[in-house]
Amino acid sequence: MIGPLVFCLLAWSIYHQLQRQPNWKESFRHIRHALTGPGIWKLWVAIILMLVNWGIEARKWQVVIRRIQPISFLQSWKAIFTGTTMAFFTPNRIGEYVGRILYIEDNKRIQAISLTIVCSIAQLLVTLLAGLGALLYMKNVIAAKQPADVSLLFWINALLWITALGTLILTLFYFRLAWLVKWIEKIPRIERFVRHIRVLDSFNATILLHILSLSVARYLVFIGQYYLLFAVFDVSLTPGQVFASIGVVFLVLAVVPTIAVITELGVRWKASIELVQFFSTNTWGVLATSLSVWVINLVIPALIGSLLILGIRIFRNR
Repeated sequence: MIGPLVFCLLAWSIYHQLQRQPNWKESFRHIRHALTGPGIWKLWVAIILMLVNWGIEARKWQVVIRRIQPISFLQSWKAIFTGTTMAFFTPNRIGEYVGRILYIEDNKRIQAISLTIVCSIAQLLVTLLAGLGALLYMKNVIAAKQPADVSLLFWINALLWITALGTLILTLFYFRLAWLVKWIEKIPRIERFVRHIRVLDSFNATILLHILSLSVARYLVFIGQYYLLFAVFDVSLTPGQVFASIGVVFLVLAVVPTIAVITELGVRWKASIELVQFFSTNTWGVLATSLSVWVINLVIPALIGSLLILGIRIFRNR
C-alpha cells in the first residue's frame, strides 16, 4: 500500500504547494505558451537532460556502493528515483538515504548510508566551489549597479568568507576520509558504529576525483537546463550570467534549511528573482523557468519513484 499512498500524498502536496505560491497561474500561462511556441524543442532537451542528470547520479552511487554490494546501473537508477520520492517529505532531503538503501541488503544498509554521504559531500563541494565563483561575479555586478547599497555588499562579503571557509573544511574532509575514520574511532562509546564507516578507508584520491568529476558533470547539466528554459521563457541571459545567478541560487538552496523538497519551490523562486533581476526584468519568465526546473528535476522523478516503491513491495511479496 505504500506506493499508491505516497503517490496520492505527493500529488496533493504538489497541488497545495502551488496553490500557495503567488502568481502561479501566470507561470502556468507562460508554460502553456511555450508548449506551442517555436522553442518547444529546448523544453524537451531540458527534460531529456533530467534523465542525464539522474543517470550521472546513478552512476556515481553505483561507483561508491559497489564497495559493499555489486549493483547494476538500472538498480542504481531505481534507487535514485525512490530516494527522490522519500526526500520529498523530509527535512533537507534526508529521506533520500532511506529510499536508496531499500535496494541494499539489510545487513549492509548502515554502510550504504555512509557511502551515500560521500556522494552528497562531493556534490555539495562542487556547489560551494561554483557558488564561490558565482558570488564573486555577482559582487562585481551589484557593486557596479548598486554602489550605494553598502549593507548588501557587506552581506555578500560575509557570505563569500563563510563559503570559502566551508569549502576549505569540506575539501579537507572529502580528501581525508581515512583520517576522519581514525578520528571518529577515538570518540568513546561509539565503537559499535565505527565498523559501519570503516568502508570509507577504501577510497583513494583517484576514486574521489572520479566521483567529484561526475558531480561537476551533473552540476553543468543543471546549468544547461536553466539556460535552455530561460531561452524558452524569453529571459535573455548570457551563459556567464546564467552560471553566476543560478550558481548563487544553488548555493542558497544548499545552505538554507527546508522542511521538505516541496518547500524549495518558494525559496527557488525568491532567490532566482532577486538575482536574475540584475540581468533581466522578465520576472514571469524567471518564475516559469524555476517552476519548470523544479517539476522536471524533482516532481517527475519523485512520481516515478513512488511507483517504484510499489514494485519493491510486490517483488518482496513474491
